[in-house]
Amino acid sequence: MSDIENTDRPDRFSAVHRTVDGVRVVTVEGEIDHHVRELFSAALLSGYGAAPPSRIVVDLGGVTFMDSTGINIFITAYQAVSATEGWLRIAAAPKPVLHVMQLVGIDALIACYPSVEQALTP
Repeated sequence: MSDIENTDRPDRFSAVHRTVDGVRVVTVEGEIDHHVRELFSAALLSGYGAAPPSRIVVDLGGVTFMDSTGINIFITAYQAVSATEGWLRIAAAPKPVLHVMQLVGIDALIACYPSVEQALTP
């Protein structure tokens, strides 16, 4: 398990990831904006000395705000995993965050699930 926090404003963002049956599950809390762009991207795609993951579930249940920065990172991550014939799934997005994703159509590109358990189901 690996933790990533915004050390400048630790109350605003954290990401913890673990591996479940070969799938990287990233649990995010706080705000996703331009201040945490690099941290969020690293939580999704960093290989930590190994190849980047090809299957990712992002648990947004603890996210209180997301702007276009988050949308752009999701698109980049989607392109990266698609290039390896992998997939990216979003789980447990709160209604305001899900609404933003629906407005820009990201939910048509990346599958959204009500829970992490459902996102992990093949």
